[in-house]
Amino acid sequence: MIEGEATRPAYRVVTPRLVIRCWDPADGPLLKAAVDSCASHLRPWMPWATLEPEPLESRIQWLRTCRGEFDLGKDYVYGIFDPAEAEVIGGTGLHTRRGPDVREIGYWIHERHARKGYATEVTDALTRVAFEIEKVLRVEIHVAVENAKSIGVPKKLGFRHEGTLRQRIKDAAGVLHDAMIWTMLASEYPGSVSSSAEIEAFDVMGRRIL
Repeated sequence: MIEGEATRPAYRVVTPRLVIRCWDPADGPLLKAAVDSCASHLRPWMPWATLEPEPLESRIQWLRTCRGEFDLGKDYVYGIFDPAEAEVIGGTGLHTRRGPDVREIGYWIHERHARKGYATEVTDALTRVAFEIEKVLRVEIHVAVENAKSIGVPKKLGFRHEGTLRQRIKDAAGVLHDAMIWTMLASEYPGSVSSSAEIEAFDVMGRRIL
């Protein structure tokens, strides 16, 4: 439901257990604390984690870039927070790299919060945002074939395994892995689990758009 003159994109999404919102440079200390404490957990599938720990200033500069690209509509990278926004639970995004009518969802969750269903909750919410606010034709999730935990997320939400691409995902050691491509089409969305995801979404002015 659109209220007033609220406009896309969604800067803030609230789920039953989480806040998913556009990063702010002021989140630098929280993000650094989260990544520094679970870098070894992230390194196998997140090549950027090989550079950790990064100095706080580098982290702040990265967040400034994320915010700038978000504001310009170039890419949508979000932080995942606890309801009080006192802790970074992980990171996610509605990435535009697959084309103007497609969003690719990526995610990472802090080791301390693994096995709580947060990745599924986040992906569920952003799938609804992608189709109902961004009005895309397709949502994709790319996962290395060996990453069983991440593969479970699109499976639970009814995404279809469209195919496996050979040697498309590079791990932290530079080794290439086959990538499973999971997709959901706009025509499939109305009957999906995500179409009834319990969320609230707000624009840059804090106006509710979903």
